[in-house]
Amino acid sequence: MRPKNQSSMSEFLLLGLPIRPEQQGMFFALFLGMYLTTVLGNLLIILLIRLDSRLHTPMYFFLSHLAFSDISFSSVTVPKMLMNMQTQHLSIPYVACISQMYFFIFFVCLDNFLLAVMAYDRYVAICQPLHYTTVMREELCILLVAGSWFFSCAHALLHTLLLSRLSFCADNTIPHFFCDLTALLKLICSDTSLNELVIFTEGGVFAFLPLCAILGSYIRIGATILGVPSIKRICKGLSTCGSHLLVVFLYYGTLAMIYFIPSSNNSKVKDIIASVIYTVVTPMLNPFIYSLRNRDMKLALGILYRRKIIFSK
Repeated sequence: MRPKNQSSMSEFLLLGLPIRPEQQGMFFALFLGMYLTTVLGNLLIILLIRLDSRLHTPMYFFLSHLAFSDISFSSVTVPKMLMNMQTQHLSIPYVACISQMYFFIFFVCLDNFLLAVMAYDRYVAICQPLHYTTVMREELCILLVAGSWFFSCAHALLHTLLLSRLSFCADNTIPHFFCDLTALLKLICSDTSLNELVIFTEGGVFAFLPLCAILGSYIRIGATILGVPSIKRICKGLSTCGSHLLVVFLYYGTLAMIYFIPSSNNSKVKDIIASVIYTVVTPMLNPFIYSLRNRDMKLALGILYRRKIIFSK
């Protein structure tokens, strides 16, 4: 097969989800409902944090950025997937495909960093409660969030630039529902050793360091709680960290399904299903996790609801 340069590759074909034609309508309605729940639920979190002054704390400042990242992360892939399911128009322009890949990597990395920052915030709150206000000052919070955005942007830009210098083969079919970096690299005819090296080294560092920060923070939190065993102290620690731990489990659990569980004969189908969970299900569950398990969020939601009733009279 002769290589074809990316300049002449005007579009790609996204094969989408492995769904039978007669089931397309049912799954379209399901994924549309999940996407709308993701957007509205995370927007509600941002609105509550914005309106309730009691939620103007470092933890909820980080949570508002995580909610915005989840909206953007889901919006990068789901609308195109829904459009393809409804219209059966599977093509995506070259520029749109590369842009989708860039923003997907960007928001995956941003979620990674924000979860690590939130774990550090919980560590300071539980292990150094007397110094919390001096350690987690406003300047540090802004710096941590700005650093997360900057390094995520640099990480995504590096992979995008490295991909743009390569030549694609004549085959433009992507066996996925979005432009995934690994799927695009399989369509390359030129040498991809540098790309694979960067994915293994730089990409591994950007995934491994935040995970180490999360594990380290919760190991210290666990040691602090168990150091002075008390039912009340344990319950308080679980109520403070339970929501974040559940989100971390969902986030890294689906990543493990894609990259660390040994592949079977149906590895492509498995990867697509795991990607659906990762891009559609996990962002949708975050608002429920943080609102149903969080007393402050439930209280703010109740106040907002009562205000709505009062103003509607």
